[in-house]
Amino acid sequence: MHLTPSPAPVLGSYADGFAPLAEAFASHFRDGRELGGGLTVYHHGRCVVDLWGGLADEARRTPWQRDTRAVVFSVTKGLTAMALALLADRGKLEWDAPVATYWPGFARAGKERITCRTLFNHRAGLAGLDTKLTLDDLVLPERAAFVLDVLERQRPLWEPEKDQGYHAITFGMYARELFERIAGERLGAFLERELFGPLEADVSLGTPASADARIAELYPPPAPLRLAKMFASAIVGHNNEERVLRATLARDSMTRRAFFNPTGAAPQEWNKLPVRRAELASGGATASAHGLARAYLPFAMGGVAFGRAYLAPRTLAPVYERQGWSARDRVLQKALGWSQGFLKEETSLFSPTRESFGHAGIGGSLGWCDPVHELTFGYVMNRLDWRVRSPRALGLCHALYDCEPVRDEARGRARPVAADQRRAGVGGEAAE
Repeated sequence: MHLTPSPAPVLGSYADGFAPLAEAFASHFRDGRELGGGLTVYHHGRCVVDLWGGLADEARRTPWQRDTRAVVFSVTKGLTAMALALLADRGKLEWDAPVATYWPGFARAGKERITCRTLFNHRAGLAGLDTKLTLDDLVLPERAAFVLDVLERQRPLWEPEKDQGYHAITFGMYARELFERIAGERLGAFLERELFGPLEADVSLGTPASADARIAELYPPPAPLRLAKMFASAIVGHNNEERVLRATLARDSMTRRAFFNPTGAAPQEWNKLPVRRAELASGGATASAHGLARAYLPFAMGGVAFGRAYLAPRTLAPVYERQGWSARDRVLQKALGWSQGFLKEETSLFSPTRESFGHAGIGGSLGWCDPVHELTFGYVMNRLDWRVRSPRALGLCHALYDCEPVRDEARGRARPVAADQRRAGVGGEAAE
Protein backbone atom coordinates (compact mmCIF):
# COMPACT_ATOMS: atom_id res chain seq x y z
CA MET A 1 0.00 0.00 0.00
CA HIS A 2 1.50 3.32 -1.09
CA LEU A 3 1.42 6.12 1.49
CA THR A 4 1.61 9.83 0.69
CA PRO A 5 3.06 12.33 3.19
CA SER A 6 0.47 14.59 4.77
CA PRO A 7 -0.41 17.98 3.29
CA ALA A 8 0.99 20.97 5.19
CA PRO A 9 0.73 21.91 7.97
CA VAL A 10 -0.21 18.50 9.41
CA LEU A 11 2.00 15.43 9.89
CA GLY A 12 1.47 11.78 9.04
CA SER A 13 0.43 10.05 5.84
CA TYR A 14 -2.50 8.69 3.86
CA ALA A 15 -3.10 5.96 1.30
CA ASP A 16 -3.85 6.46 -2.38
CA GLY A 17 -7.37 7.73 -2.93
CA PHE A 18 -7.77 9.39 0.46
CA ALA A 19 -6.41 12.82 -0.46
CA PRO A 20 -9.84 14.54 -0.08
CA LEU A 21 -9.95 13.58 3.60
CA ALA A 22 -6.32 14.53 4.23
CA GLU A 23 -6.88 17.91 2.60
CA ALA A 24 -10.07 18.51 4.59
CA PHE A 25 -8.24 17.83 7.86
CA ALA A 26 -5.27 20.03 6.90
CA SER A 27 -7.63 22.89 6.05
CA HIS A 28 -8.79 22.97 9.69
CA PHE A 29 -5.31 24.14 10.68
CA ARG A 30 -4.75 26.51 7.79
CA ASP A 31 -7.87 28.52 8.53
CA GLY A 32 -7.57 28.42 12.33
CA ARG A 33 -10.54 26.20 13.10
CA GLU A 34 -8.31 23.61 14.78
CA LEU A 35 -5.76 24.15 17.54
CA GLY A 36 -4.56 20.56 17.83
CA GLY A 37 -5.97 17.25 16.76
CA GLY A 38 -5.59 13.82 15.23
CA LEU A 39 -7.48 11.81 12.61
CA THR A 40 -7.18 8.10 11.83
CA VAL A 41 -9.16 5.87 9.46
CA TYR A 42 -8.90 2.12 8.90
CA HIS A 43 -10.36 0.53 5.75
CA HIS A 44 -10.62 -3.27 5.48
CA GLY A 45 -8.25 -3.53 8.43
CA ARG A 46 -5.54 -1.29 7.00
CA CYS A 47 -4.63 2.14 8.32
CA VAL A 48 -5.29 4.42 5.33
CA VAL A 49 -5.29 7.82 7.05
CA ASP A 50 -3.12 8.70 10.03
CA LEU A 51 -2.74 12.46 10.52
CA TRP A 52 -2.08 14.87 13.35
CA GLY A 53 -1.07 18.46 13.85
CA GLY A 54 -1.19 21.66 15.85
CA LEU A 55 -0.70 22.14 19.57
CA ALA A 56 -1.62 19.91 22.48
CA ASP A 57 -1.01 22.77 24.92
CA GLU A 58 -1.17 26.32 23.62
CA ALA A 59 0.47 27.98 26.62
CA ARG A 60 3.45 25.62 26.61
CA ARG A 61 3.55 25.39 22.79
CA THR A 62 3.56 21.59 23.08
CA PRO A 63 3.13 20.04 19.63
CA TRP A 64 0.45 17.45 19.01
CA GLN A 65 2.02 14.02 18.39
CA ARG A 66 0.68 10.83 16.84
CA ASP A 67 0.04 9.41 20.32
CA THR A 68 -1.41 12.56 21.89
CA ARG A 69 -4.65 11.82 23.70
CA ALA A 70 -7.65 14.00 24.39
CA VAL A 71 -10.67 13.65 26.62
CA VAL A 72 -13.36 12.39 24.23
CA PHE A 73 -16.44 13.07 26.37
CA SER A 74 -19.47 11.10 25.10
CA VAL A 75 -17.40 9.07 22.66
CA THR A 76 -16.91 7.19 25.94
CA LYS A 77 -20.48 5.89 25.68
CA GLY A 78 -19.51 3.91 22.59
CA LEU A 79 -16.61 2.36 24.52
CA THR A 80 -18.95 1.49 27.39
CA ALA A 81 -21.30 -0.10 24.85
CA MET A 82 -18.38 -2.23 23.65
CA ALA A 83 -17.96 -3.64 27.16
CA LEU A 84 -21.68 -4.41 27.38
CA ALA A 85 -21.52 -6.13 23.99
CA LEU A 86 -18.67 -8.33 25.20
CA LEU A 87 -20.69 -9.32 28.28
CA ALA A 88 -23.67 -10.18 26.08
CA ASP A 89 -21.45 -12.18 23.72
CA ARG A 90 -20.30 -14.28 26.68
CA GLY A 91 -23.83 -14.96 27.86
CA LYS A 92 -23.52 -12.82 30.98
CA LEU A 93 -25.95 -10.09 29.89
CA GLU A 94 -29.37 -10.62 28.31
CA TRP A 95 -30.56 -7.47 26.59
CA ASP A 96 -34.24 -8.17 27.18
CA ALA A 97 -33.85 -9.13 30.83
CA PRO A 98 -34.94 -6.58 33.44
CA VAL A 99 -32.04 -4.57 34.82
CA ALA A 100 -33.24 -5.64 38.28
CA THR A 101 -32.28 -9.24 37.42
CA TYR A 102 -28.67 -8.21 37.91
CA TRP A 103 -29.19 -5.23 40.20
CA PRO A 104 -32.14 -5.78 42.57
CA GLY A 105 -32.07 -2.25 43.98
CA PHE A 106 -32.77 -0.85 40.51
CA ALA A 107 -36.37 -2.07 40.87
CA ARG A 108 -37.18 0.75 43.30
CA ALA A 109 -39.48 3.62 42.24
CA GLY A 110 -41.30 1.74 39.50
CA LYS A 111 -38.29 0.55 37.50
CA GLU A 112 -38.73 -3.18 38.01
CA ARG A 113 -39.74 -3.91 34.40
CA ILE A 114 -37.16 -1.76 32.60
CA THR A 115 -34.95 -3.99 30.48
CA CYS A 116 -31.28 -3.57 29.70
CA ARG A 117 -32.18 -2.85 26.08
CA THR A 118 -34.65 -0.14 27.06
CA LEU A 119 -32.15 1.49 29.42
CA PHE A 120 -29.22 1.56 27.02
CA ASN A 121 -31.35 2.61 24.06
CA HIS A 122 -32.15 5.76 26.06
CA ARG A 123 -35.84 4.88 26.40
CA ALA A 124 -36.06 4.22 30.15
CA GLY A 125 -37.15 7.73 31.17
CA LEU A 126 -34.03 8.14 33.32
CA ALA A 127 -32.46 11.01 31.39
CA GLY A 128 -32.40 13.26 34.46
CA LEU A 129 -32.19 12.96 38.23
CA ASP A 130 -34.50 14.53 40.80
CA THR A 131 -31.66 14.77 43.34
CA LYS A 132 -29.12 17.50 42.68
CA LEU A 133 -25.56 16.25 42.35
CA THR A 134 -22.16 17.81 41.81
CA LEU A 135 -19.25 16.56 39.73
CA ASP A 136 -17.49 15.67 42.99
CA ASP A 137 -20.29 13.20 43.74
CA LEU A 138 -19.34 11.30 40.59
CA VAL A 139 -15.58 11.54 41.08
CA LEU A 140 -15.00 10.95 44.80
CA PRO A 141 -15.11 7.29 45.95
CA GLU A 142 -16.56 8.26 49.33
CA ARG A 143 -19.70 9.57 47.55
CA ALA A 144 -20.40 6.29 45.74
CA ALA A 145 -22.96 4.96 48.23
CA PHE A 146 -24.90 8.22 48.12
CA VAL A 147 -24.94 8.22 44.31
CA LEU A 148 -26.06 4.59 44.23
CA ASP A 149 -29.04 5.46 46.43
CA VAL A 150 -29.88 8.40 44.14
CA LEU A 151 -29.89 6.12 41.09
CA GLU A 152 -32.06 3.51 42.78
CA ARG A 153 -34.57 6.06 44.10
CA GLN A 154 -34.97 7.82 40.76
CA ARG A 155 -38.40 7.40 39.15
CA PRO A 156 -38.82 7.28 35.37
CA LEU A 157 -39.58 10.71 33.92
CA TRP A 158 -41.76 9.17 31.21
CA GLU A 159 -43.28 5.75 30.70
CA PRO A 160 -40.37 3.47 29.81
CA GLU A 161 -40.10 2.43 26.15
CA LYS A 162 -42.84 4.89 25.11
CA ASP A 163 -40.42 7.69 24.28
CA GLN A 164 -36.73 8.41 23.83
CA GLY A 165 -34.45 10.99 25.43
CA TYR A 166 -30.67 11.06 25.48
CA HIS A 167 -29.39 9.96 28.90
CA ALA A 168 -26.42 12.32 28.59
CA ILE A 169 -24.89 11.72 32.02
CA THR A 170 -27.05 9.04 33.63
CA PHE A 171 -26.25 6.50 30.88
CA GLY A 172 -22.76 5.99 32.24
CA MET A 173 -23.84 6.05 35.87
CA TYR A 174 -26.32 3.22 35.34
CA ALA A 175 -24.07 1.36 32.88
CA ARG A 176 -21.04 1.25 35.16
CA GLU A 177 -23.05 0.05 38.15
CA LEU A 178 -24.76 -2.68 36.12
CA PHE A 179 -21.52 -3.74 34.43
CA GLU A 180 -19.61 -4.06 37.69
CA ARG A 181 -22.41 -6.07 39.32
CA ILE A 182 -22.33 -8.55 36.44
CA ALA A 183 -18.59 -8.69 35.77
CA GLY A 184 -17.33 -8.25 39.32
CA GLU A 185 -14.57 -5.86 38.25
CA ARG A 186 -13.98 -2.28 37.17
CA LEU A 187 -15.23 -1.29 33.75
CA GLY A 188 -11.95 0.39 32.76
CA ALA A 189 -9.84 -2.61 33.77
CA PHE A 190 -12.07 -4.96 31.77
CA LEU A 191 -11.87 -2.82 28.64
CA GLU A 192 -8.08 -2.60 28.91
CA ARG A 193 -7.62 -6.34 29.33
CA GLU A 194 -10.24 -7.59 26.88
CA LEU A 195 -10.16 -4.97 24.13
CA PHE A 196 -7.79 -2.01 24.24
CA GLY A 197 -4.71 -3.96 25.31
CA PRO A 198 -4.96 -6.77 22.74
CA LEU A 199 -5.78 -4.26 19.99
CA GLU A 200 -2.94 -1.94 21.05
CA ALA A 201 -5.58 0.78 21.13
CA ASP A 202 -4.36 3.89 22.92
CA VAL A 203 -7.55 4.41 24.95
CA SER A 204 -8.33 4.40 28.68
CA LEU A 205 -11.36 4.76 30.90
CA GLY A 206 -9.77 5.95 34.11
CA THR A 207 -6.59 7.41 32.67
CA PRO A 208 -3.37 6.09 34.28
CA ALA A 209 -0.59 8.39 35.43
CA SER A 210 1.65 6.92 32.74
CA ALA A 211 -0.46 8.68 30.09
CA ASP A 212 -0.71 12.10 31.78
CA ALA A 213 2.07 13.72 29.76
CA ARG A 214 0.35 12.82 26.50
CA ILE A 215 -3.08 14.29 27.26
CA ALA A 216 -3.95 17.51 25.46
CA GLU A 217 -5.27 20.54 27.29
CA LEU A 218 -8.91 21.28 26.47
CA TYR A 219 -9.97 24.72 25.21
CA PRO A 220 -13.71 25.38 25.36
CA PRO A 221 -14.93 28.42 23.42
CA PRO A 222 -14.53 31.65 25.45
CA ALA A 223 -17.71 32.22 27.43
CA PRO A 224 -18.67 35.61 25.88
CA LEU A 225 -18.21 34.27 22.34
CA ARG A 226 -20.07 31.07 23.12
CA LEU A 227 -22.95 32.87 24.78
CA ALA A 228 -23.24 35.40 21.96
CA LYS A 229 -23.43 32.69 19.31
CA MET A 230 -25.79 30.57 21.35
CA PHE A 231 -28.11 33.48 22.11
CA ALA A 232 -28.32 34.56 18.47
CA SER A 233 -28.99 31.01 17.32
CA ALA A 234 -31.58 30.38 20.00
CA ILE A 235 -33.52 33.50 19.04
CA VAL A 236 -33.57 33.23 15.26
CA GLY A 237 -32.66 29.64 14.39
CA HIS A 238 -34.98 26.80 13.46
CA ASN A 239 -32.72 23.77 12.99
CA ASN A 240 -31.83 21.00 15.43
CA GLU A 241 -28.97 22.90 17.02
CA GLU A 242 -31.14 25.90 17.77
CA ARG A 243 -33.93 23.77 19.21
CA VAL A 244 -31.45 22.27 21.66
CA LEU A 245 -30.20 25.72 22.65
CA ARG A 246 -33.72 26.98 23.31
CA ALA A 247 -34.47 23.86 25.33
CA THR A 248 -31.43 24.41 27.56
CA LEU A 249 -32.82 27.84 28.43
CA ALA A 250 -36.19 26.41 29.48
CA ARG A 251 -36.07 25.81 33.21
CA ASP A 252 -37.90 22.46 33.34
CA SER A 253 -37.05 21.07 29.91
CA MET A 254 -35.83 17.50 29.56
CA THR A 255 -32.77 18.83 27.75
CA ARG A 256 -31.80 21.00 30.69
CA ARG A 257 -32.44 18.19 33.16
CA ALA A 258 -30.25 15.80 31.16
CA PHE A 259 -27.26 18.12 30.73
CA PHE A 260 -27.15 20.31 33.86
CA ASN A 261 -27.22 17.81 36.70
CA PRO A 262 -24.64 17.26 38.12
CA THR A 263 -23.50 20.84 38.48
CA GLY A 264 -19.90 21.89 38.12
CA ALA A 265 -19.33 19.67 35.10
CA ALA A 266 -18.04 22.31 32.67
CA PRO A 267 -15.69 20.88 30.00
CA GLN A 268 -12.62 22.58 31.48
CA GLU A 269 -13.03 20.45 34.62
CA TRP A 270 -11.73 17.54 32.55
CA ASN A 271 -8.33 19.25 32.50
CA LYS A 272 -8.02 18.18 36.16
CA LEU A 273 -6.34 14.89 37.02
CA PRO A 274 -8.95 13.61 39.53
CA VAL A 275 -11.65 13.84 36.87
CA ARG A 276 -9.51 12.04 34.30
CA ARG A 277 -8.70 9.31 36.83
CA ALA A 278 -12.39 8.64 37.53
CA GLU A 279 -14.14 6.04 35.38
CA LEU A 280 -16.91 8.32 34.16
CA ALA A 281 -18.59 5.92 31.76
CA SER A 282 -20.64 8.62 30.04
CA GLY A 283 -17.77 10.94 29.22
CA GLY A 284 -14.43 10.37 30.92
CA ALA A 285 -12.25 8.36 28.53
CA THR A 286 -9.07 9.67 26.97
CA ALA A 287 -7.89 8.45 23.58
CA SER A 288 -5.67 9.17 20.64
CA ALA A 289 -7.32 9.24 17.22
CA HIS A 290 -5.39 6.11 16.28
CA GLY A 291 -6.55 4.40 19.46
CA LEU A 292 -10.21 5.12 18.76
CA ALA A 293 -9.99 3.80 15.21
CA ARG A 294 -8.31 0.60 16.42
CA ALA A 295 -10.85 0.07 19.21
CA TYR A 296 -13.64 -0.12 16.63
CA LEU A 297 -11.88 -2.62 14.34
CA PRO A 298 -13.60 -5.80 15.63
CA PHE A 299 -16.96 -4.03 15.44
CA ALA A 300 -16.39 -3.08 11.79
CA MET A 301 -15.13 -6.50 10.73
CA GLY A 302 -17.64 -9.01 12.01
CA GLY A 303 -16.01 -9.42 15.41
CA VAL A 304 -12.46 -10.21 14.24
CA ALA A 305 -9.31 -8.07 14.11
CA PHE A 306 -5.67 -9.05 13.59
CA GLY A 307 -6.58 -12.73 13.57
CA ARG A 308 -8.33 -12.67 16.94
CA ALA A 309 -12.06 -13.15 17.46
CA TYR A 310 -13.43 -10.67 19.99
CA LEU A 311 -17.14 -11.37 19.65
CA ALA A 312 -19.45 -13.42 17.43
CA PRO A 313 -21.16 -12.02 14.33
CA ARG A 314 -24.55 -12.85 15.87
CA THR A 315 -23.75 -10.43 18.70
CA LEU A 316 -23.03 -7.60 16.28
CA ALA A 317 -25.89 -8.12 13.83
CA PRO A 318 -28.58 -6.45 16.01
CA VAL A 319 -26.41 -3.34 16.39
CA TYR A 320 -26.57 -2.78 12.63
CA GLU A 321 -30.31 -2.12 12.98
CA ARG A 322 -31.99 0.93 14.46
CA GLN A 323 -33.34 -0.73 17.59
CA GLY A 324 -34.55 2.56 19.00
CA TRP A 325 -35.39 5.58 16.87
CA SER A 326 -37.18 8.85 17.42
CA ALA A 327 -38.09 11.56 14.95
CA ARG A 328 -37.55 14.04 17.81
CA ASP A 329 -35.45 12.87 20.74
CA ARG A 330 -36.73 14.59 23.90
CA VAL A 331 -33.26 15.81 24.85
CA LEU A 332 -31.34 16.34 21.61
CA GLN A 333 -34.41 17.63 19.74
CA LYS A 334 -33.56 15.77 16.53
CA ALA A 335 -34.02 12.48 14.73
CA LEU A 336 -31.66 9.79 15.98
CA GLY A 337 -31.57 6.53 17.86
CA TRP A 338 -29.46 3.95 19.66
CA SER A 339 -28.75 0.25 19.44
CA GLN A 340 -27.52 -1.34 22.67
CA GLY A 341 -25.72 1.84 23.69
CA PHE A 342 -24.27 2.75 20.28
CA LEU A 343 -25.45 5.93 18.59
CA LYS A 344 -27.34 5.52 15.31
CA GLU A 345 -27.35 8.84 13.47
CA GLU A 346 -29.16 10.15 10.43
CA THR A 347 -27.48 8.98 7.23
CA SER A 348 -26.81 12.60 6.23
CA LEU A 349 -24.36 13.08 9.12
CA PHE A 350 -21.55 10.66 9.95
CA SER A 351 -22.15 7.92 7.39
CA PRO A 352 -24.60 7.22 4.56
CA THR A 353 -24.92 3.56 5.62
CA ARG A 354 -27.62 2.80 8.17
CA GLU A 355 -25.54 -0.03 9.60
CA SER A 356 -22.90 2.41 10.89
CA PHE A 357 -22.64 3.07 14.61
CA GLY A 358 -20.40 4.64 17.25
CA HIS A 359 -20.67 7.78 19.35
CA ALA A 360 -19.92 11.49 19.18
CA GLY A 361 -18.64 13.64 22.03
CA ILE A 362 -19.36 17.22 23.01
CA GLY A 363 -16.88 19.57 21.37
CA GLY A 364 -16.49 17.42 18.27
CA SER A 365 -14.60 14.21 19.07
CA LEU A 366 -15.91 11.17 17.23
CA GLY A 367 -15.42 7.42 17.07
CA TRP A 368 -17.47 5.12 14.84
CA CYS A 369 -17.42 2.29 12.35
CA ASP A 370 -19.14 1.34 9.10
CA PRO A 371 -19.37 -2.47 8.87
CA VAL A 372 -20.59 -2.34 5.26
CA HIS A 373 -17.33 -0.77 4.09
CA GLU A 374 -15.21 -2.06 7.00
CA LEU A 375 -14.30 1.48 7.99
CA THR A 376 -13.31 2.75 11.41
CA PHE A 377 -12.90 6.43 12.22
CA GLY A 378 -11.21 8.23 15.11
CA TYR A 379 -11.07 12.02 15.46
CA VAL A 380 -9.90 13.87 18.57
CA MET A 381 -9.10 17.54 19.12
CA ASN A 382 -8.79 20.11 21.88
CA ARG A 383 -10.50 23.26 20.55
CA LEU A 384 -14.05 22.40 21.52
CA ASP A 385 -16.99 23.40 19.37
CA TRP A 386 -20.08 24.86 21.06
CA ARG A 387 -22.54 22.99 18.84
CA VAL A 388 -24.06 19.56 19.47
CA ARG A 389 -22.63 18.26 16.19
CA SER A 390 -19.33 19.86 15.23
CA PRO A 391 -19.15 21.06 11.60
CA ARG A 392 -15.48 20.07 11.63
CA ALA A 393 -16.28 16.45 12.46
CA LEU A 394 -19.16 16.32 9.99
CA GLY A 395 -16.98 17.76 7.24
CA LEU A 396 -14.37 15.06 7.79
CA CYS A 397 -17.00 12.33 7.62
CA HIS A 398 -18.37 13.70 4.36
CA ALA A 399 -14.85 13.97 2.93
CA LEU A 400 -14.18 10.32 3.79
CA TYR A 401 -17.09 9.17 1.65
CA ASP A 402 -15.78 11.35 -1.19
CA CYS A 403 -12.54 9.35 -1.23
CA GLU A 404 -12.29 7.12 -4.29
CA PRO A 405 -11.87 3.72 -2.57
CA VAL A 406 -14.94 4.28 -0.39
CA ARG A 407 -16.95 6.01 -3.11
CA ASP A 408 -16.36 3.12 -5.51
CA GLU A 409 -17.61 0.63 -2.93
CA ALA A 410 -20.68 2.76 -2.30
CA ARG A 411 -21.50 2.50 -6.00
CA GLY A 412 -22.06 -1.20 -5.61
CA ARG A 413 -18.78 -2.97 -5.02
CA ALA A 414 -18.93 -3.18 -1.22
CA ARG A 415 -19.29 -6.61 0.31
CA PRO A 416 -22.66 -6.92 2.07
CA VAL A 417 -22.73 -7.16 5.84
CA ALA A 418 -23.93 -10.77 5.68
CA ALA A 419 -20.84 -11.74 3.70
CA ASP A 420 -18.62 -9.97 6.21
CA GLN A 421 -20.27 -11.94 8.97
CA ARG A 422 -19.67 -15.26 7.23
CA ARG A 423 -16.03 -14.34 6.63
CA ALA A 424 -15.53 -13.30 10.24
CA GLY A 425 -17.06 -16.53 11.46
CA VAL A 426 -14.19 -18.54 10.00
CA GLY A 427 -11.43 -16.14 10.98
CA GLY A 428 -9.48 -13.48 9.17
CA GLU A 429 -6.85 -10.93 9.92
CA ALA A 430 -6.70 -7.17 9.69
CA ALA A 431 -3.26 -6.11 8.57
CA GLU A 432 -1.82 -2.65 8.47
